[in-house]
Amino acid sequence: MPEGQTRGTLQHAVRRMVGRDPHEEGRASTPLELLFDLTFVIAFGTAADQLAHLLTEEHVGAGITGFLFSTFAVSWAWINFSWFASAYDTDDWVFRLTTMVQMVGVIVLALGLPDMFASLVHGDHVDNRLMVIGYVIMRVPMLFQWLRAGREDVPRRAVCRTMAASILVAQVGWVLLLLADPTTGLTFACVGVLILIEVSGPALAESLGDGTPWHGDHIAERYGLMVIIALGEGLLGTNAALGALIEGGWTTDVVVLGLAGTALVFGVWWTYFVIPFGPLLATHRERSFGWGYGHIPLFGAVVAIGAGLHAAAYFLEEESHLDATGTILAVAVPLAVYAGCLYGLHSLLTRSIDGFHVVLVALSAVLLVASVALAASGLDMVWCLAVLALVPWVTVVGFESLPAQPDVEPAAA
Repeated sequence: MPEGQTRGTLQHAVRRMVGRDPHEEGRASTPLELLFDLTFVIAFGTAADQLAHLLTEEHVGAGITGFLFSTFAVSWAWINFSWFASAYDTDDWVFRLTTMVQMVGVIVLALGLPDMFASLVHGDHVDNRLMVIGYVIMRVPMLFQWLRAGREDVPRRAVCRTMAASILVAQVGWVLLLLADPTTGLTFACVGVLILIEVSGPALAESLGDGTPWHGDHIAERYGLMVIIALGEGLLGTNAALGALIEGGWTTDVVVLGLAGTALVFGVWWTYFVIPFGPLLATHRERSFGWGYGHIPLFGAVVAIGAGLHAAAYFLEEESHLDATGTILAVAVPLAVYAGCLYGLHSLLTRSIDGFHVVLVALSAVLLVASVALAASGLDMVWCLAVLALVPWVTVVGFESLPAQPDVEPAAA
């Protein structure tokens, strides 16, 4: 519980930001963190809708480019807030209002995504004005939070000020990019530099002293909740696809599609939570960066699965320029990326490659390829999705059929 807060009271007076106990018992996500996460439902949903639309219009390159850009911005802002809150959440009125401003930034960024995607198709310049404004609105409060922590948490002052400096430099860069409005190619070259500044700041800061006092189980729970939010796009995509079929009445295709979409989303959820990331993070704190950053493509892949299911809905409504094979690929590719990220994150934390995991990955790859091959051979797209839905269940059955794994024990460096 934050310093100075008494159980059962509703006061949120200003408290010193001196860091939470990284070994605090029963640490869980707060109502404020859960409210903050809801804004990312909007951002991820908008990105998925735009990706599905561009894919079905055969603007594949523009769709993927815009999706990568937007999901990085959204995921990175969430990651920064979540790690900071794990270490320094005071839950006082200053912290709460600062978080509210960040939520406004997420909403503004989401409002700018359609213009950014459209500009990649129709122009020589990236229309990222509203998107960048929203991103800066999200990041400036984090600058304030780190400066506050640096002032009040004296032993970690260097860590906090290094974080603040990287945020400040990056935001100045984003504003300058917005004002310059360069061509598309130059824009993304500058974006690459700014992203490097953004991600290197925390790595440098956490290398100073003992870093920040983040909580392993709390961070693992926060990431798990974001995966669940991203999975919501899969359920929405399934619902959209069902809506395209249900007008003709209850048929075999409707039942198969409903089961396949739900099973796919549920299987992805199960595979993520079958791995004890919390104990692994607590044991191997020094390996947290690769794990934390590695979730950016994982989050994007999960959201893109939902976008692929949206593309399937367009296909069933005969409003897509993609054929059945392209539609299946729209789901299979992000599913493959997700599986690769999941096993990669496990290997990164344990510093090991399990032979049984290699077998599971190989079997999953067989099903992925089979679903695409079946679509290319002319099998109905709905049945190809049913084959694709089996992919995460290879991991589920594999993990659940084994005795408890000793993953939480310290692994050899």
